[in-house]
Amino acid sequence: MISPEVIAIGEILIDFVATKPVPYVEAPAFEKCFGGAPMNTIVAVSRLGVSAGAIAAVGGDPFGKFLIEELKRNRVDVSQVKGDRRTTIAFVANEPETGERSFLFYRRPWTGETANSALEPKDIDPNYIGKARIPHVSGFALSQSPCREAIFKAVNCAKRSGVEVSFDPTLRLDVWDSSEILRENYDRILKLSNVATFYREEAEFLLGTGEPEKAARKALEYGIGIVGIKLGDRGSFIMNKDGDKIQASAFKIEVVDTTGAGDGWNAGLLVGLCKGWDLKKCITVANAIGALVVTKRGAITAMPYEEELTEFLKRVAM
Repeated sequence: MISPEVIAIGEILIDFVATKPVPYVEAPAFEKCFGGAPMNTIVAVSRLGVSAGAIAAVGGDPFGKFLIEELKRNRVDVSQVKGDRRTTIAFVANEPETGERSFLFYRRPWTGETANSALEPKDIDPNYIGKARIPHVSGFALSQSPCREAIFKAVNCAKRSGVEVSFDPTLRLDVWDSSEILRENYDRILKLSNVATFYREEAEFLLGTGEPEKAARKALEYGIGIVGIKLGDRGSFIMNKDGDKIQASAFKIEVVDTTGAGDGWNAGLLVGLCKGWDLKKCITVANAIGALVVTKRGAITAMPYEEELTEFLKRVAM
């Protein structure tokens, strides 16, 4: 079996996104969209020309079929995706003034077991992991067993094979049973990661500071090789273990829906690492993808293909 260069491991679900930027109680309707942070990232990775795969659990229902078909349509290998239970869903609404989104999840601990957390250690193929270049894992997926154990098995397989691990906290406090369990597992996964990216709020919660360089230095203390801090409309910051660092402003764009912007940013960084880009090109591309994603409703709707990204970068450079 030939493994893809980048493999996403973690949650995949349906986002029902409010069709108007109003609070939940005022939303007239919700639009069905592909969702799940690591899977949004892997779709973007594939569209940018890097081979991609997914390890996840979907429901054995029409929503699960929709998710698998979307992965296939985007040339993501689904040989490691299993179908069981019911597909996890989330409702997403946006604040009218800022475009920032909030989530209501229908999965444990709020409901019974759904497919999202049903990935098991036995579903992890060490050979598939060991032949990849970068497995990209989500902190959200660590919130419940048995998916938690499956994630750590995958990460340990990668480490034994000398494969670098990318970690995205995807911090959602309400899906955890306790803050103690959350912090214990995040501390554990950070010590095993080679690449980690944080929103400013995630850095403040997990690292004790939202100031980009201070947060990056704190993360590097875990043994991480490269750290990204996503700053929303302020752009982003990247720093590596050698002390090289760069901060870049965000591209000015009209915001429709911020869902998936950070996931697209992650994809830009991962593609850059696979292609050997310097930090300046990595951060420019990551910021550009994040900007493009917010121009449409839904996480992957506006994830760019190579040609679209190139055209955008030419346009903003004029």
